[in-house]
Amino acid sequence: MSKRSYESLRSARWFAPDDLRSFGHRSRIMQMGYAPEDWAGRPIIAILNTWSDINPCHSHFKQRVEDVKRGIFQSGGFPIELPAISLSENFVKPTTMLYRNMLAMEAEELLRSHPVDGAVLMGGCDKTTPGLLMGAISAGLPCIFLPAGPMLRGNWKGKVLGSGSDAWKYWDERRAGKITKTEWIGVEGGIARSAGTCMTMGTASTMMAIAESIGMSLPGASSIPAADSNHIRMSSECGRRIVEMVWEDLTPKRIFTRESFINAIVVAMAMGCSTNAVIHLVAMSRRAGCPVSLDDFDAASRNIPVIANVRPSGDTYLMEDFFYAGGLPALMERLGDRLDRSQLTVTGRTLGENIAGAEVHNDDVIRPLDNPLYHEGALAVLRGNLAPSGCVIKPSACAPQFLQHTGPALVFDDYPSMKAAVEDENLDVTPEHIMVLRNAGPQGGPGMPEWGMLPIPTKLLKQGVRDMLRVSDARMSGTSYGACILHVAPEAYVGGNLALVKTGDLITVDVPGRRIHLEVSDEELAQRRAAWTPPPKVFERGYGWMFSKHILQADSGCDLDFLETEFGAPNREPTIF
Repeated sequence: MSKRSYESLRSARWFAPDDLRSFGHRSRIMQMGYAPEDWAGRPIIAILNTWSDINPCHSHFKQRVEDVKRGIFQSGGFPIELPAISLSENFVKPTTMLYRNMLAMEAEELLRSHPVDGAVLMGGCDKTTPGLLMGAISAGLPCIFLPAGPMLRGNWKGKVLGSGSDAWKYWDERRAGKITKTEWIGVEGGIARSAGTCMTMGTASTMMAIAESIGMSLPGASSIPAADSNHIRMSSECGRRIVEMVWEDLTPKRIFTRESFINAIVVAMAMGCSTNAVIHLVAMSRRAGCPVSLDDFDAASRNIPVIANVRPSGDTYLMEDFFYAGGLPALMERLGDRLDRSQLTVTGRTLGENIAGAEVHNDDVIRPLDNPLYHEGALAVLRGNLAPSGCVIKPSACAPQFLQHTGPALVFDDYPSMKAAVEDENLDVTPEHIMVLRNAGPQGGPGMPEWGMLPIPTKLLKQGVRDMLRVSDARMSGTSYGACILHVAPEAYVGGNLALVKTGDLITVDVPGRRIHLEVSDEELAQRRAAWTPPPKVFERGYGWMFSKHILQADSGCDLDFLETEFGAPNREPTIF
């Protein structure tokens, strides 16, 4: 492959000319202590670092950025760190999903406005992976994604704990009176033991795997635990590789294709992915101009078995075990010809070349195709009069009796009223009821919070009930489990039929038939719609106001409409005068 000339690099526009403006650029970089030998003739590499003091998933990035810089220097590049919004899933309210698109905008503009030739994207906490990749797609510069990696296994009284999944499990036991407050403090201290993302197959692990399967990360990078020394070495290799990518002009446009997105969907299904993968992959693919849809996910779900035995779809293992078992390259090698192995990746080689010879070291963690965890059903897309544009359920993580069920609705208009009601031991509810939470979608939430795993009413918990059908226009954490139907589109806030459901209405769910139906006549629904009034506005100013004006519905990926590729011509390079 021919190597680009220094004069063709973006950064040369800032630093190479013999004019007054470039004098200003050179003198100011020398002001920071750098000499011409540091940058002259070298690619300048941006490191978009989503570290912050309040993001535990990225707490090791403060050091990892130095490892990246070392790799960039080793390959003859010049690194500059550009901090980006951190989007800490644990602490940002009402939801990081409200700000995923803000990170995408920031990433795009940071890369476009600065004198950089390529970038290392440091992310992993749920929304940082899609946000950074969406921005990188739009910016169009060579980029490589550095995944934060999962944290170590949790531990409490000798029991292995999985973040998120065991939090819900043990919280229900505490609500049922089976765990004391002192014991609960022990769970709090033992469930998250190191830097890194959730070590269950939650949204973070899912999206980091998707970044690798789509070709934007180094082989095996997504599975390395954050605390493992392999993660340090991988970080330096990201720095070395991005310099070569710049010289090769290996841009996201050459990597992102419809086929690469289908590969990502296939891998997501095999891993028992988070339901959030649907929204993020749809948004990313539309940014790249090669859209996938809910139908692509449903088609893959019918044909791709779940072979990663990792919680919450699995019942034993965590991401640390998945890494020891061979990680994502081993899982992809096991998928065989179900993947398009000809797709280009950041290594400059094809996906097939990257994973050739990868071995599975534990057949119970990464199952053979003829002995899967589930033959199908990582996700299913349902449609009907309650969700004309679709909704999503994770059959592999719910009780089988709810895959075909008809029951009366128990409706809540907001989260506070629902939360109060489920603690009422006199609540009129049975295991046959279908709980409905509405006004929690992209606009109504706002930002579509992870409220979709509605808590089981205390009355039922004390009867031994641990699962029931729940329907919402919200999302749920990828670490969650249960018979939860999510992403109902259109959402109730904009007048979707979910807004018209009344307590006592019968709802039929048929997962094998991919159907969800409100057993109310069209005439009755029309009368209810005529009487329906839109909820009050959530935002009157600022970013939230802009978000509400331009956010797309869940089935379209929840991007801002003006950021999609089809909205207008690509932005030009910045002028320099």
